[in-house]
Amino acid sequence: MFQVPKSHPRYESLIKREKLAEGVRAGITSFQGLIAHGRGEAFDYLIGERTLPPALNATKTAVAMLLLAERPVLSVNGNVAALVPSGIVELSRFLDAPLEINIFYRTEERVRRIKEHLLRHGAPEEKVLGDKPDALIPGLEHARAKATRRGIYSADVVLTPLEDGDRCEALVRMGKRVIAIDLNPLSRTARAATVTVVDDLTRAVNNMIRLAAELKEASRGELEKFVETFDNRGNLQSVLKIIAERLTQLDIIELD
Repeated sequence: MFQVPKSHPRYESLIKREKLAEGVRAGITSFQGLIAHGRGEAFDYLIGERTLPPALNATKTAVAMLLLAERPVLSVNGNVAALVPSGIVELSRFLDAPLEINIFYRTEERVRRIKEHLLRHGAPEEKVLGDKPDALIPGLEHARAKATRRGIYSADVVLTPLEDGDRCEALVRMGKRVIAIDLNPLSRTARAATVTVVDDLTRAVNNMIRLAAELKEASRGELEKFVETFDNRGNLQSVLKIIAERLTQLDIIELD
């Protein structure tokens, strides 16, 4: 990996790019995944590369939903494996939730490499699913329809970081509660999910780990209150309002 000096003003961003480039070289991340990351990074500029209050509210709701779930599952694609392998494994362990590999540009070799990558970062082998799919998600025709019966197919709550819109919609149609991590508040995924965390993946996963530890001892009633009072549409509107207000405050443009 290219050594980025910590004094560089874009250090965090460049490190993520290097991780993704390394992921491509390792056969974990697809070239298309690099494009998707760049699109998300553009939205991160708009929100100021920080966790907004609405995002933190959504993250807390997402954690409460996962703690309440009977069969939570964390979905992993190539970008997730490259950017937050240790974090997603730690979150999986804390929630006692399996990880299921699901990738759009699927080859069995890529699935194998992602699984090995997660195992090297501490995931127990029995907690990593997706290499032997035995079910199909209804309504999808591409490779992302493949699922595991003891994983996503039977889950009641699914965390889907960096998801594509059609699979998010298909999972919701199956009656699942879907938690998305998506920097684009206008995307089909963001609008279709039960809870959308409009935040950078690394920040979101780190916040989820911290909040999971804080909420672990909360009563079921307290957790249910977070979930029942959450309005995803309203939360997305709050993010868009902050973006609009921030743009009017910058010197580079003026909005009438």
